[in-house]
Amino acid sequence: MPVARVCVDVPLAHLDRPFDYLVPADVEETALPGTRVRVRFAGQLVDGWLLDRVDSSGHDGKLAFLERLVSPERVLTPEVARLARAVADRYSGNLADVLRLAVPPRHARAEQTTPPRDLADVAARNGAEGGDNRKIAESSAERGVGDGDGGWGDYPAGPGFLRALAEERGPRAVWSALPGTDWAAAYAHAIAATVGAGRGAVAVVADARDLDRLDTALSAVLGPGRHVALSAALGPAKRYRAFLAASRGQVPVVVGTRAAMFAPVERLGLVAIWDDGDDLHAEPRAPYPHAREVLLTRAQLADAAVLVGGYARTGEAQQLVETGWAREIVASRAMLRARTPAVRPTGDDPQLARDPAAATARLPSLAWDAARAALKADAPVLVQVPRRGYLPAVACVDCRTPARCAHCAGPLALRSANAPPACRWCGRVTAAYTCPTCGGRRLRAAVVGARRTAEELGRAFPGAPVRTSGRDEVLAAVPGGAALVVATPGAEPVADGGYGAVLLLDTWAMLTRADLRAGEEALRRWMAAAALARPAAAGGRVVVVADGGLTPVQALLRWDPGWFAGRELAERRELGFPPAVRMASVTGVPEAVADLLAAARLPDGAVVLGPVPAGDGQERMLVRVARSGAAALARALHEAAGIRSARKAARPVRVQVDPHDLF
Repeated sequence: MPVARVCVDVPLAHLDRPFDYLVPADVEETALPGTRVRVRFAGQLVDGWLLDRVDSSGHDGKLAFLERLVSPERVLTPEVARLARAVADRYSGNLADVLRLAVPPRHARAEQTTPPRDLADVAARNGAEGGDNRKIAESSAERGVGDGDGGWGDYPAGPGFLRALAEERGPRAVWSALPGTDWAAAYAHAIAATVGAGRGAVAVVADARDLDRLDTALSAVLGPGRHVALSAALGPAKRYRAFLAASRGQVPVVVGTRAAMFAPVERLGLVAIWDDGDDLHAEPRAPYPHAREVLLTRAQLADAAVLVGGYARTGEAQQLVETGWAREIVASRAMLRARTPAVRPTGDDPQLARDPAAATARLPSLAWDAARAALKADAPVLVQVPRRGYLPAVACVDCRTPARCAHCAGPLALRSANAPPACRWCGRVTAAYTCPTCGGRRLRAAVVGARRTAEELGRAFPGAPVRTSGRDEVLAAVPGGAALVVATPGAEPVADGGYGAVLLLDTWAMLTRADLRAGEEALRRWMAAAALARPAAAGGRVVVVADGGLTPVQALLRWDPGWFAGRELAERRELGFPPAVRMASVTGVPEAVADLLAAARLPDGAVVLGPVPAGDGQERMLVRVARSGAAALARALHEAAGIRSARKAARPVRVQVDPHDLF
């Protein structure tokens, strides 16, 4: 009787292995690898994924039968199953946790809408020649869609990258996009070159707005119905329907947010990620994988091409370039000069000599002049403000002590000009605030939010309309006429014809964060906004309210993200921080953290750092090893977690390998 090897959906480290079950005769033809099953495990019925079928089991005892075949749909492809195991091993996690991320919950009605198709037939049709995919590319060429190269001709290595994709040579590239680049069109053409070679593609973006842009660009290049967009925000039915279209081989391309990083695609030829520094690419559920690392692992396993793109560059992307694993695609200096706006800081010596108040003013005269000139030229002005809200932090007028809630010690904020102070943590209103330090009753702004900024600019430029884009409403685009657009980072809309001026305010809020990536993140946010400005020759100006001597500001002035990433990587290598090393964080109550580390057989050379407070009575310990010891570290921590789960340790410990935020 055939034996099924099943991954049971029980997220316990000591049970992270396949279990053998007998296959009943009535489902012998349909209970195939990749299907969902229900099994009896430890006296309970649990879900599981059928990983493999074998003729016999090495288990000495009596085997139980599969309780039920949930569906004959083969939702877990062999390629994704291998990837899930590799991701679980890399992040010291359980296979069941990764499969829960990789395969969306079943939606029976969506599954029954179209009868299941045999994946073997799909593979045979695409085969070595990639039959269906080539037909898609030929159909697109006949209709004339996707003419041009999507802007790749602006980069010396761009056309060669497209040729390598078309010839199935598996190129790996880190792309630094020029300002004003239609990155979605560039990605669409790279994907079209891959599809034309008979291969499939997976592309991951950070948010729904970027997904809409890429979705539109792909429809224009490949034609409608040639790809699916996969996102957790779609809802259960739509998401599962899109997933089935990919798993059944009906489309060769899947794009989406991080939910798409595990999408099943036949004959995978390209994995791509845009703006890999965005923290939305980091999965908040165990084992906390990052979309970039999942895609790089997938490319390695499938021998696929890689495209990591963005206006800025992360330390991880720079590591790929410096090790020779990937090649960079950058524009020539002449092209950069032609495409970049004029960038000016407000804190350099010449500017301070002309305007001594520029060192402390929130909006120095240089920024006012840039905004006034752009509005006079009937061009929109983008103002980037790091904080949302009205006055998200206030302080005593007399002694400057930050105002805090008397109940929970949370920061007080003003939600509007006439609103009383209210706590941002517990929501309690403190109408009669008294400073505990000096007894003062008056409050001043400690941090100014986007709404207050919009109000002030509206008074300063009464003839110009003011629009805001942020948490409450994110604008995708704005017209090209004179207007002020106040946006928080990541919510900047695209302006028709580009912005005449971009003002980067309150830069200290990003630069002074207690974060390893503070400078990297600040530059990423600034470049994303500055890239929306017109070229300098067309009057485009960017004013960054910061000291021009700071390294991130210098990188913005030169528009050289590679130089900044190289410096960052060198400093992290010297100090022993990722990505130069592999680091894991272990978080929990002190007794539980000590228990896990005592049970872990850490590799030679491992350095344990900490503890540091993690809030709610917890602490965090960091374990650092050389990159060569990464696999041993993940294995040691997983085995230690298995020891604790086997003895039913009451207090959980959170293990994260290379967490996005270390502090």
